[in-house]
Amino acid sequence: MTSAREHTTPEGANGSVGVRGRLLDSAYTVILAGRWGRLRMADIASDAGVSRQTLYNEFGSKEGLLQAVVVREAESFLDGVMDIFTSHRSDPVQAVGEATRWTLASSAENPLLRAIITGDDALLPVLTTRAEPLHVALGERMRAFMADSWPSLGERADDIVEVSLRLTLSYVLLPTDPDQAARRVELVVRSLLASAREAASS
Repeated sequence: MTSAREHTTPEGANGSVGVRGRLLDSAYTVILAGRWGRLRMADIASDAGVSRQTLYNEFGSKEGLLQAVVVREAESFLDGVMDIFTSHRSDPVQAVGEATRWTLASSAENPLLRAIITGDDALLPVLTTRAEPLHVALGERMRAFMADSWPSLGERADDIVEVSLRLTLSYVLLPTDPDQAARRVELVVRSLLASAREAASS
């Protein structure tokens, strides 16, 4: 899994890490330390060695910064999901099920997710009521992959992505057995595909 040490931005040609990466790294560390609710944007900017205005220019608000940290973490999860999809191109149902199983098993050990779920009230909405940036970032890559790998799914691919994302995130927030959750997601996806085939043949 991704660790705090792995959350560093590659060095650029001038030998310095990118400003955005430094800010995300600083925020990540603050969240894990349980200090997010008490910290000011000026503190994060100072820790990253930039001005407060630079921080606001990059993310707009403290919540925008938090969402960016979560999206970056989610992208590392999605890299693993894409690898699973690639190895199961012959069966979209199995691909989604295996991806769900892996995501849930991995998220249980992820320090950022644990910190958000068990942390103060300011953190959790980024995974619930204000999770749109997360859904958009993940959904775009998954839809693009499905359109390329399983073009016969047509518009049903959007349904599969939407339902799979929402179900998987709900299981992340309220953990259960990954195998059981994967079977349930597979059942839903299989039902969606069956209804699509019936509609196409009628």
